[in-house]
Amino acid sequence: MSIWQTEVTLKHLFERSQNTLVDALGIEFTEIGEDFLVAQMVLAQKHRQPLGIMHGGISCVLAETVGSTAANCCVDQRSHYCVGLDINTNHIRAVKEGVIIGKAKPYHLGKSTQVWGIEITTAAGQLVSVNRLTMAVLIRKQ
Repeated sequence: MSIWQTEVTLKHLFERSQNTLVDALGIEFTEIGEDFLVAQMVLAQKHRQPLGIMHGGISCVLAETVGSTAANCCVDQRSHYCVGLDINTNHIRAVKEGVIIGKAKPYHLGKSTQVWGIEITTAAGQLVSVNRLTMAVLIRKQ
């Protein structure tokens, strides 16, 4: 059973990301499942910290991007929207280059909060980080 309450297409997600941090970092949505959303990005020199490995904030940005986008597609956007309350990231593996992939799946889809798990892996499937994102579900003011 699908969790989506809003029409979700890769084209729509691409268009809503234009001229945002998502666009600036080259994050691209690549797959929509019945209960998950996937995005990826190609690591470049600018994504590294001084030790030459990916900056840990990149995991947080990718996780927040895919998780918050998914969260907002799980509510009726005419009456509600979601914003981040908390993100927790555990860094598992250092990476320097290549593609990283974030897959978001919900743990909880409630009326006032949502909790998402986002795993970030390399293209070869190696775990880079595990992330938990808590979202507030808010009512739009008319």
